[in-house]
Amino acid sequence: MKTYWAKPDEIEQKWFLVDADNKILGRLASEVAVRLMGKHKPTYTPSIDTGDFIVVVNAEKFAVTGAKMEDKKYYRHSGYLGGIKERTLKEQLEKKPEEVIRMAVRRMLPKTKMGRAMLKKLKIYTGSEHPHAAQSPEVLEI
Repeated sequence: MKTYWAKPDEIEQKWFLVDADNKILGRLASEVAVRLMGKHKPTYTPSIDTGDFIVVVNAEKFAVTGAKMEDKKYYRHSGYLGGIKERTLKEQLEKKPEEVIRMAVRRMLPKTKMGRAMLKKLKIYTGSEHPHAAQSPEVLEI
């Protein structure tokens, strides 16, 4: 029996719509990451991007458990000595709510060129409107 190896021209990529309203952040991000990588398909091939496109709406309405709103920190560095900055999840949610979901998903994807290409297939929007109606995304329940 031969092992199936997907070819780039054989891959069919679908569009899915995910509503993040009252979804737990980590569970949402892990399911989105699996869909972006294509691991839910029987034709999954590690060296080929077999994943689907994901549109996330209501990005500011996700939920977290426990005291993560005050305890979870996001760090960035300016590159200068002593240039580390930190924000809590609550502050990050006020400034850039779509970045919280993007960072959670990005950290679950491979740290390679292909992982960066997979992340480009993730579209995140605050509010319930999105400009991808022409692709007719299927609703994905998580």
